[in-house]
Amino acid sequence: MNRKPAMAEDDKLSPQDAALLRRAFALAGEARARGDRPFAAIIADEQGQVLMEAGSTQGTGGGGTLAHSEMNALHAVLRAGLPREVLRNATIYSSGEPCAMCSAAIFYTGIGRAVYGLSAGAILHLRNAQPHTAGLSLSCRAVLDSAAERVEVIGPCLEEEGAVPHKGYWQEGAA
Repeated sequence: MNRKPAMAEDDKLSPQDAALLRRAFALAGEARARGDRPFAAIIADEQGQVLMEAGSTQGTGGGGTLAHSEMNALHAVLRAGLPREVLRNATIYSSGEPCAMCSAAIFYTGIGRAVYGLSAGAILHLRNAQPHTAGLSLSCRAVLDSAAERVEVIGPCLEEEGAVPHKGYWQEGAA
């Protein structure tokens, strides 16, 4: 899987964006501490009020292969029954670049903006290219650029900070 290195977009973050992305990094550390993969996502409204947050439950959480942090947060926000216009003006903050499945789910949930930390390439590097952790080589931006309604994508951002929960995690036998 050859990916062109993603260019950092830290300069596009508002102070509110940076704070919420850092919160996602902290939640990713909590997911790891409880035995799940070190990923997390936060959905916030346009004023920065957190609507939902979730960590990965892939691992001891028992969520299975589809239990990515974005999917967990998106399912929860849909169950909350928020109006479509609230979701359209909301942002999802993901500790790592959303995969193709999660990117499509962001669109279908109606979220209007995605901000992520680690690029897929950085995640792949941290995972030491373990075959059991490989994903689709389709970027979040490529998926969302093909959407019928525009979804703004900002990332990668604050990658050094986002890498912290992953350090030493991706060993043989990791979830």
